[in-house]
Amino acid sequence: MKIIAVLPAYNAERTLERTLKDIPDGVVDGIILGDDASTDNTVRIAKKMGLEVLEHKKNMGYGANQKTCYREALRRGADIVVMIHPDYQYDPRLLPYMTGLIRDGVCDVIIGSRIRTRREALAGGMPFYKYVGNRFLTFAENLLLGQNLSEYHSGFRAFKKEVLTTIPWEKNSDDFVFDQEILIQAAYFNFRIGDIPVPTIYFPEASSINWNRSVVYGLGTLWTLAKYLLQKVGFEEFPIFKRKGHD
Repeated sequence: MKIIAVLPAYNAERTLERTLKDIPDGVVDGIILGDDASTDNTVRIAKKMGLEVLEHKKNMGYGANQKTCYREALRRGADIVVMIHPDYQYDPRLLPYMTGLIRDGVCDVIIGSRIRTRREALAGGMPFYKYVGNRFLTFAENLLLGQNLSEYHSGFRAFKKEVLTTIPWEKNSDDFVFDQEILIQAAYFNFRIGDIPVPTIYFPEASSINWNRSVVYGLGTLWTLAKYLLQKVGFEEFPIFKRKGHD
């Protein structure tokens, strides 16, 4: 199966090379970096390291960056698409395990979970308010979606091609809540979602949204869950839950 890794980047010059060097040899067939109008040397470093770079001329948002990356990965014939942030907050050495569960037909979506234990997550530098928010939203999502995942809010995830060719992710937000919309959509379309533990790594160079953006993200997640329930009970239909090709 053809595996392509996508790296949605914004000002990742200090961590990009370290992320790339830890991707195991022979695991992926291609790497695409989507640059969301970085103001540092991210693009120059990526091209120097031989990556294919998709550049946004203006900052369009984290969700928009993922859309650009997924379109190109599918265009290049990917059977599995892995997203990993180039800020080194996730351990790229776990790529073979994530893709293996999809390749072997165990799951359709795999998430790298940073919440193995509370002690480990906080010792890894996760701010306490983010830990509490993560736990609350994950509990709500598991309850309403009928899943049993340990975390929904990781930026390290892998998708089987059929997930990305079924879900109308182009209609999702261009902001951070895109991450939750696509997982809630995967649950709506009955794809098999699993997770594996990954170390929690917070450090100054790693990207992280602030308190205000976190609140907006949390409210956006709850609104997406509300739309899921309204769609499920037949009260209202939403474009994000309309299968591709059925507009």
